[in-house]
Amino acid sequence: MSTRTQSVDTPAGEARITWHTAPGAKLVLAVSHGAGGGIEARDLQALADALPARGITVALVEQPWRVAGKKVAAAPKVLDEGWRGLWPALAKPGLPVVAGGRSAGARVACRTAVELGAAGVLALAFPLHPPGRPEKSRVAELTGAGRPTLVVQGGRDPFGRPEEFPPPGAQDPYELVEVAHGDHGFAVPKKADTTQEEALRTITDAVGEWLARLAA
Repeated sequence: MSTRTQSVDTPAGEARITWHTAPGAKLVLAVSHGAGGGIEARDLQALADALPARGITVALVEQPWRVAGKKVAAAPKVLDEGWRGLWPALAKPGLPVVAGGRSAGARVACRTAVELGAAGVLALAFPLHPPGRPEKSRVAELTGAGRPTLVVQGGRDPFGRPEEFPPPGAQDPYELVEVAHGDHGFAVPKKADTTQEEALRTITDAVGEWLARLAA
């Protein structure tokens, strides 16, 4: 695996891609961060560490607001503009690109997947609703992604626990994998009957197997 960082100008400002390139890769998994953090998130780093060995290039994407050092995420429309502006760089290797992200980044991937021609959507910690506000559902963004979709959700995520997601329908199929005891950042309590390492392995194994099926 080789690693390099690339700056990309977008209509929303300068963005950054950190490439974790797999030799002989079959596809690119492009994943961006949420509104409260960057690509140092444990799930994004775990994917970047584990997937290149499975023939998957991982591109960790930093949105322009994060590159600029701002503490507050840009509005959804601006996030989408930044993602669109990045896409040609993500597609340049000539491989299928799976659009992904965690939390707010997952929403961006869902909203733009069809228009950008994404091969699939990976939604990590999808924010189904604001904490304590289940009536403010964002499920339409997820089910409207229009591409094969994998949701990876912590069992105690206050933004939406796995059992709060509707059953996948014929018109809006998606798969959902639960990370036992995980919160919105996939952290597990020390008293849980699973370790943090096991939780991250659940994520990397599920994503790796799903991507292998997409690439077949």
